[in-house]
Amino acid sequence: MRLVAERFSGGTDDTLGLLFIDGHFACFTLEDEFREVKVPGETCIPVGTYDVELRTVGGLTQKYQQMFPHIHKGMLWLRAVPNFRWIYIHVGNRDEHTDGCILVGDTCQQNVTEDGFVGGSRSAYERIYPPIAAAILRGERVTIEVKDSLEEA
Repeated sequence: MRLVAERFSGGTDDTLGLLFIDGHFACFTLEDEFREVKVPGETCIPVGTYDVELRTVGGLTQKYQQMFPHIHKGMLWLRAVPNFRWIYIHVGNRDEHTDGCILVGDTCQQNVTEDGFVGGSRSAYERIYPPIAAAILRGERVTIEVKDSLEEA
């Protein structure tokens, strides 16, 4: 399975994007802002392709097991992101809800004149999580390509 997170708008506090699953639009994304030099918990992940696996230990895993007991099999974990640890795809609405992870949502508020926002995060997560987790559990390789379509100013 191939995921693509395509960033389209970089704000002062966040970065908005689109998530595609096997070429089909799945939801909007929100990450921290771009920085030349990484600031822990305040920087979007580098452009690249990463394997996605299920992480079945840790505090978020337990929290998500309680939040989504009917679907949760482990956190969607982006492996080997340079200079980052424990990068997940998860729920949240604003950059305050992520420490470098990718948040998902069904709606999107622009980040040009105000802070970006994704809404309907739980419903987006409940829709995208099952097929991704199922592919991983079947032993399929799941990757996510993070790329920018942002133009340099």
